[in-house]
Amino acid sequence: MAMPRKPKRFLTAEQKYDVFVRVLTGQITQGAVAAELGVDRTVITRIRAVARDGAIAALQVSKPGKAPSSRVDQTEIAGLQVEVARLERTVVEQAVELAVLRGKSGWG
Repeated sequence: MAMPRKPKRFLTAEQKYDVFVRVLTGQITQGAVAAELGVDRTVITRIRAVARDGAIAALQVSKPGKAPSSRVDQTEIAGLQVEVARLERTVVEQAVELAVLRGKSGWG
């Protein structure tokens, strides 16, 4: 018998940032914060990856001496690029899962 799934837990952006900082500074482990929040450890891993990608993208477009309005546009572009990368990874994960499921059923 399959065990019933727990309802999804949605974290706010502030909660995710707090998790990222606490794990990054070594205040808590990934497993401990996952247990504290009632989420799977993969959620914490994904939060760390998204935060890292977002920070790198923002730093890449950050240029000294640029007007603040252009920084906002560049920051938005960087954020959208990070979202595209995340969605690409999701599509790949789903394609692999679909291939595995089709493989179990004998490919048609």
